Amino acid sequence: MTVGPETRRHELATFLRSRRERITPEQVGLPRGRRRRTPGLRREEVAHLSAVGVTWYTWLEQARDIQVSAQVLDALADALLLDPTERSHLFSLAGRPDPHPGAPCPAVTPALRALLEQLEPVPAAVQNSRFDFLAYNRTFGHLFRDLDALPREDRNSLWLAFTDGDFRAAATDLPELLPLLAGKLRASMAEHLAEPAWKALVRRLEEASPEFRAIWARHDVVAPGGRTKVIRNARVGLLRFEHTNLWLGPTAGPHLVTYVPADDQTRAGVERLLAVVAREQADGSSALVAREQVSDGSLTLVAREPVSPAAVRSAMRGPYG
Repeated sequence: MTVGPETRRHELATFLRSRRERITPEQVGLPRGRRRRTPGLRREEVAHLSAVGVTWYTWLEQARDIQVSAQVLDALADALLLDPTERSHLFSLAGRPDPHPGAPCPAVTPALRALLEQLEPVPAAVQNSRFDFLAYNRTFGHLFRDLDALPREDRNSLWLAFTDGDFRAAATDLPELLPLLAGKLRASMAEHLAEPAWKALVRRLEEASPEFRAIWARHDVVAPGGRTKVIRNARVGLLRFEHTNLWLGPTAGPHLVTYVPADDQTRAGVERLLAVVAREQADGSSALVAREQVSDGSLTLVAREPVSPAAVRSAMRGPYG
């Protein structure tokens, strides 16, 4: 069934309004003020943050028949702190190609990325309410499996727990973990029932995993919270952590996930893991640089050393993917 332009405009308007209403002024550096009745940001605040006219943005939320450029959509995606999936949905609704399809999530600020790095060797990551990994430090990126080796859409806790062999091998409590994750997803999804990205994740999981279909059909819900986790890391063995969440905004929004070592053995283990990963990344970076040799007074290029695809990706993208 083909969706007409009017339907797309109304979907775009609804999507923009829902994203605007979920963001607090404090999240984007604006004062709250005393007479704020609008949930989230005002239209004029979004217009200011994205450098577009207030009237023009209002028309956009009213589903008026106006043209919107990819550059304006790019600015709106940043102003509304859209994650990669939401950004892709925005451009799809507007019928425009994304000029920066690999753009980082604006909710993951440079300061937050620096914090992830400073927390090393403690594994830490930023997740959204859909349990996608938006950013992570090097230790977390190799805690369960090599996250950099996966496409962006597969870097999701539920997808990995229900479908990825390496992740499942590392999880020592898989029978307890699977219903817990499904219950957390259902609880989070209550505020996002009509959103395509959420429906697409559930549909994808149902198609890929009979286990997920069976658990999802129970309609269980689980509140967010931390717990003790024991992980069987392929490089350094068993690791024991206290898993905690630090909310970066509203409870349903992005949160910082940390795996704090629960004993000295685990702390030593994550230090070894970080050292192994750092050495592999350094070796991968060195192997990407072609060696030169002098021959008859001229420079001759010598073939590059063989490098694994995962090492190349890590060297090019760094620890955050």
